Amino acid sequence: MNEVRAGVWHWQAPHPDWKPDVDWPELVSSYAIEDDGRLLLFDPVGVPDEILERAREREAVILLTCPWHTRDARYLAGRLAARIFVPPPDEGDPDPTPGEVYRAGDRLPVGVEAFAGMEPNDLVLWHGGHGVLVVGDTLLDRGSGLEIPVDWAREGMTADDIREELQPLLDLPIELVLPTHGAPTDRDALERALS
Repeated sequence: MNEVRAGVWHWQAPHPDWKPDVDWPELVSSYAIEDDGRLLLFDPVGVPDEILERAREREAVILLTCPWHTRDARYLAGRLAARIFVPPPDEGDPDPTPGEVYRAGDRLPVGVEAFAGMEPNDLVLWHGGHGVLVVGDTLLDRGSGLEIPVDWAREGMTADDIREELQPLLDLPIELVLPTHGAPTDRDALERALS
């Protein structure tokens, strides 16, 4: 675990569904942001003890960038009495993650704004107080910098379609970009991925 900047933490843990034949590394990233007496946990998995201690001292809130990033959310919600914010489930999902559903364009009551991502329920989260953009599966780093994973997009979507959808992000005063698949990076990496 490392403190990327004051009040923003990053750690990696094994993805619960990882297998050797998938196209992402076994370790995935999770983040915590301290804000206004709260500790916001983004796509949490394998939360370090130090973060759990911080969460016990504050109002803990879990934010998922997509409904399939449930990972440790249910367990943590029970353990920390935390609220969960989750995008709409996939159609026909037999076991949707319980929580407060949000959509692109929503401003959540915990100081986070949701933007359209690669899919209608794979959203990008903006925390303006820290200048942080959490990108979930919309952008990832497979070892050569941030990229749009077109091979993960719904049928018919092109890289250009996704770039166009993400252009409003460039109007934000972004300092840090936090991908779930990859390490924290900066605005320059985002601009390269969207150019």
